Amino acid sequence: MSASDLSARSWLFAPGDSPRKIEKASASGADLVLLDLEDAVTESAKPAARGLVASHLRARSGGPQVWVRINPLDTTHALKDLAAIVAAAPDGIMLPKATRTELDILHHYLSALEAASGVDLGAIRVIVVATETPAALFGLGDYGGAPRLAALTWGAEDLATALGASANRDAAGAYEFPYQLARTLCLAGAAAANVAAIETIHSDFRDISGLERVAHAARRAGFRGMMAIHPDQVPTINRAFSPSEAEIAHARRVVELFKANPGAGTLGLDGEMLDMPHLKRARALLAMVRE
Repeated sequence: MSASDLSARSWLFAPGDSPRKIEKASASGADLVLLDLEDAVTESAKPAARGLVASHLRARSGGPQVWVRINPLDTTHALKDLAAIVAAAPDGIMLPKATRTELDILHHYLSALEAASGVDLGAIRVIVVATETPAALFGLGDYGGAPRLAALTWGAEDLATALGASANRDAAGAYEFPYQLARTLCLAGAAAANVAAIETIHSDFRDISGLERVAHAARRAGFRGMMAIHPDQVPTINRAFSPSEAEIAHARRVVELFKANPGAGTLGLDGEMLDMPHLKRARALLAMVRE
């Protein structure tokens, strides 16, 4: 699975125990809906949520991709989650609080359950939340060649708790250094594994202008999409992670310039000196719009 194979800009969470919120998420315009069986669902509600999520997966016809965030593998819930939903063929699984070793374990679980339920082997892909424990930070360069892996994302809340922090942001609202480091390692780890890097949530769903700044900065940095916690965030995220007409036009000019000058290592365009990295970035942008 390469980064270009997963073109989901907006990843919208919906609690797995709320039919109303699941339907609202499905109609939001999000590229991908994440039905949550972990943090958004209380202990007592998890069994019913599994059944609801499985029913939704079986009943869907068209619409966005539907993935499921299961509970961490070191809990008693994870295998129950998988047993309930794999036969309903979700497009993917989000694995929280994970390491590469746990991804490999999940791969074997999914293969066995796919075989048992008649789902095509390997059909269910995985995104790993790869920064939620201190140990996970030391393995972000180890995801190359990982089975089923489609993307890596990061999170700061569980990591802050694990580090014993009282907060993860400074007085101005910016992430403190440990969480900036986690974000950067996630981005680099995804690039090293040739999968998509997905930006974490912007937790204030009313702050659309702040979301716009964060989303545009994430795309400039190399992230391919972003998590959302409310349908109102989806249009802003989709716009931020879609190349503008001006960007597309410039990328076409760069590609055409190098095509017209085969063998040239550097070329000038509009007063800017271009070389191979510029050409590669232009081709990658055009690939995002299927050119």
